Amino acid sequence: MASVAPFTHAITAAKSAARSRSSSTALMATGITSAALGLTAGWVAHRARRAEQEYPRRGAFVNVRGMPMRYLERGQGRPVVLLHGNVVHAEDFVASGLLDRLAQEHRVIAFDRPGFGLTGRSRGHLWTPAAQAELLREALATLGVTDAVVLGHSWGALVALELALQSTSVRKLILVSGYYFPTPRLDVAIASPAAIPLVGAVLRYTVSPLVARATLSKTVAAMFAPQPVPSNFLPMLSREMLVRPSQIRANAQDAAFMIPAAAGLTHRYADLTLPVSIFAGDADRVVDVDAHARRLHAELDHSELHVLPHVGHMAHYAALDEIAAAATRESRGHTMLAAARTPSGMA
Repeated sequence: MASVAPFTHAITAAKSAARSRSSSTALMATGITSAALGLTAGWVAHRARRAEQEYPRRGAFVNVRGMPMRYLERGQGRPVVLLHGNVVHAEDFVASGLLDRLAQEHRVIAFDRPGFGLTGRSRGHLWTPAAQAELLREALATLGVTDAVVLGHSWGALVALELALQSTSVRKLILVSGYYFPTPRLDVAIASPAAIPLVGAVLRYTVSPLVARATLSKTVAAMFAPQPVPSNFLPMLSREMLVRPSQIRANAQDAAFMIPAAAGLTHRYADLTLPVSIFAGDADRVVDVDAHARRLHAELDHSELHVLPHVGHMAHYAALDEIAAAATRESRGHTMLAAARTPSGMA
């Protein structure tokens, strides 16, 4: 038995050495990964600060509950309020030409919704469409805006609906490419992890901005398809502003709230008594026209529906004249098929 002992000791020593090497390798890999994540986070934070510093300070700010809200204002006359969707910010309405077109006859105010553009998004608060509508209602009161036409595009349409249900000062709704009923969304599952506390913070400063940079052009192309992306779109909105951690957080949280928000609104549509103009592209790859626009029109007594042939999600670019006209006319309460025009500013 004594002669076996050296071999036993040798085997034990070899296993111990192997475990030690494995542990050292794991520690080294962890250290390298941590260093890489740290460098990435630092680079992302630097690019975000630089983007915000270099972005033109167009517009003005209104302070609501201690939070500055940026808005663009043009023109005079009966007010029209513009609420943008996800991914973008208020400059989307400048790039489309809609803000300037409406400003020929109206006082037009386009807000950066909370977390987008240059508007803050306080932590510890659930920024549902209802919460955003409450904030906007206070902002509009501060600016002296009453009896307004409110236009919401995409996710902004949920906020516009909530604002109309909360306030008697909304005269008319214009809903463009909106999501109105709880239907399954793959993009919600993909975007939502960046909204999770702690884990989301790590993602927003490491993986998510890199993915956003790599996929932004494809995402924007899908939003505009089948029309090409306007040549002024990304320069006007700033690619760097769209991939900041703060805006990724806002996008992710809004995506997470989208389905439950639509579910909560479904039973309240009957309370809407004001005129509503609904616009949707029949080639929209983001929101299905039948499941949302046509269904909402069927449920609203005072609505008109404009289905735009061969138009995608960014319908306010393709149907600029039709949407601008809807802000000034009274709802006629019947379905219309509007002919798509060549979008202004297209490349």
